[in-house]
Amino acid sequence: MIRIASPDDAAQIHAIYAPSVTHGAATFETALPGVPAMRERIVARLAQYPWLVWGEGEVLAYAYASRFRERAAYDWIAETSIYVREDARRKGVARRLYGALLEAMRLQGINQAVGVITLPGGPSVRLHEAMGFAPAGEWRQSGYKLGRWWDVGVWQKTLQPPAGRPSPVVPFAELRDTPALRALLARET
Repeated sequence: MIRIASPDDAAQIHAIYAPSVTHGAATFETALPGVPAMRERIVARLAQYPWLVWGEGEVLAYAYASRFRERAAYDWIAETSIYVREDARRKGVARRLYGALLEAMRLQGINQAVGVITLPGGPSVRLHEAMGFAPAGEWRQSGYKLGRWWDVGVWQKTLQPPAGRPSPVVPFAELRDTPALRALLARET
């Protein structure tokens, strides 16, 4: 089941995220944020962007969008992230959850999605390319973690053609109770 994340999911989301912080390079965060901080992140992000989870009761994966850059001209592009609990990987969860996230972003009026991947990042690269993302660049030696420097790749996907004069992006808080979003999430259940 795919649903909108809740602050009550913070502990399970934190548990999924923790190995990437402490033992991995999928994120460049180097200290665990803690459950209260994760709860605050969920609440803050849901005002503008989707944060979805896979699971009813037990969260197996989560995906969210966030602001790409601060300048107003970037309003129609957003960065995406997805984390899947280790025992739920390679079961199709990531593709369905990511697909729902991208569709929710499209409903908001977002034109472009960007995935930023620590390289070599084989599983993440394969997921993004399977979802229609294309390589858009590489930042060399851009993060230092776990005793080494890491390159980062950028993958980009067009969600819809940009309009000549775009309408403002719909904040997720306004989209979350619409029939279109309800239908999207029901379709993915």
